Amino acid sequence: MLAHRAAASRVFAHGLLVALWLAGGSAAAQDRRQNQPGKFDFYVLSLSWEPSFCDAVAERAPDQPPPAECNGPRAFPFVVHGLWPQYESGFPEFCQQPAPRLDRNAVASMLDLMPAPRLIFNEWEKHGTCSGLSPHAFLSTVRKARALVKIPDDYLAPAQEITAAPAEVADAFVKANAGLTRASVAVACDAKRLTEVRICIGKDLKFHDCGEVEQHTCRRAQIVMPPPQHGERKAAAAQP
Repeated sequence: MLAHRAAASRVFAHGLLVALWLAGGSAAAQDRRQNQPGKFDFYVLSLSWEPSFCDAVAERAPDQPPPAECNGPRAFPFVVHGLWPQYESGFPEFCQQPAPRLDRNAVASMLDLMPAPRLIFNEWEKHGTCSGLSPHAFLSTVRKARALVKIPDDYLAPAQEITAAPAEVADAFVKANAGLTRASVAVACDAKRLTEVRICIGKDLKFHDCGEVEQHTCRRAQIVMPPPQHGERKAAAAQP
């Protein structure tokens, strides 16, 4: 019995070592610079369609009050989800732990682009620390990257729900932005809604083709873009 247990233990240990080796090999294959601050190839600017986020939250928790960013006027349907350092294959994350402190005044200055303080803190810890920039410089880069992208006119303040193919959304951004190509844009969706448009931008803050990112674009035939609303209006509309 003891011999069997010892043999089983050796087999388990060998299997564990092989699994760890494979995991390490996979990480190395992704990029040898994995999680080294400042060592990446380009950024992904993720623009979230906030009405979709708010509708999804309401569906998941209909009896709960909406998040603050879903309960008031919203100037822009598209908000910045994040600016993500990216490798040509894969991406770094959580490159400095603990992360350098974000000043609350700096956070407050970003609320016109990223409407929730917790989002800004989370994005800095997970992605911003991989930029190799100071907190102030990273937030400044987020603002510059967002200013680079023009939102198509039809998506600035739609009064009604929009239904479109993901390719139509991508094409609208390409048409609105000189120098942007379809190889620089990915459209993300949930089961029925547009969730994000992701645009690849080089460290020089020029549009950057990114085949791996574009390959993950939404494959649904049609997606919807709910119109922006006040949270109060949503609550009133839900009442019988």
